[in-house]
Amino acid sequence: MGCDCATCCSEDPRDRRWRPSVLIQLGDGTSVLVDTSPDLRAQALKFDIRRIDAVLFTHSHADHVFGLDEVRRYNYLQGEAIPCYGDRRTITDIRQMFAYIFKPPEQTGSHVPQIVTFPLEGSFSLGHQTFIPVPVQHGQRTILGFRAGRFAYLTDCNRIPDASWGLLKDLDLLVIDALRPQSHPTHFSVDEAVDAARRIGAARTYFTHMCHDLSHAATSTQLPDKMELAYDGLVLNVLDDSSSFTA
Repeated sequence: MGCDCATCCSEDPRDRRWRPSVLIQLGDGTSVLVDTSPDLRAQALKFDIRRIDAVLFTHSHADHVFGLDEVRRYNYLQGEAIPCYGDRRTITDIRQMFAYIFKPPEQTGSHVPQIVTFPLEGSFSLGHQTFIPVPVQHGQRTILGFRAGRFAYLTDCNRIPDASWGLLKDLDLLVIDALRPQSHPTHFSVDEAVDAARRIGAARTYFTHMCHDLSHAATSTQLPDKMELAYDGLVLNVLDDSSSFTA
C-alpha cells in the first residue's frame, strides 16, 4: 500500500500478488485449500472456486488465516461442515481468533462458518491422497508445510530442520518460500531458497511469498534452470503412480 516502486506500478499481471495460498484438486474431485488468506473471497471469485472439501493450515499468522469466515459460503453450497487441519498451536489460535464460530449459540446457522478442527499428529488422508505434514522453521516458530505424492508446499520458512529433509525426497514439484534478495529473520531469501531447492532436488521448483523487491520478469531471468517464480492463477499438474491432481 502507498508504494510507487517499479513492481507495484508494473503492468505485468504476475506482479499483482494476493496473499499466498494454494488449492489442490485431487484426481477424485476432492478440493483441498491450504490456508485461508484475507484475500480468499477475491481469489475465489477470480478463479471460480466452487468447492472446498478441507482446509490445511500452515500456521496462524494473519495473512494465512484471516479469510476463514469466507468458508461459510461453501458450507451453504455443500450443505456440510468443512474439516480444518493444523498443528495444535495453530488450531488453538484459530479457535481463539474466531471464538464466535465455536461458542453457542453463535456456532449454529448460516451466519458463521461450520468447521471441525483436527490437530495433526502425523500423516492423514483426504480423498484417496495421503498428506504428510513437513515441519519447517518460520523464525523461532515451527510451522507446517505439506507433501502430497510428489508435490510439496513450503511457505513461510527460513530453515528446514534436519528431520524434515527426508520427507522431501523424490519430488516432481516443489513450491517454497523466497521473500526477497536480502536475508530475513523468518523467510528464505532468494539465494537461500535456491540452495534449499537444489538440496531437495525436485524436478521443478516454484518460489512463492515474494515481496515487491522481486519483480517477476527481472527475477525470472536470474533463476537457475527449472526454477521459477510462481504467480497468482498459476496451475500446475502433478502426475505420478500415487496421485493425480492440480495445484
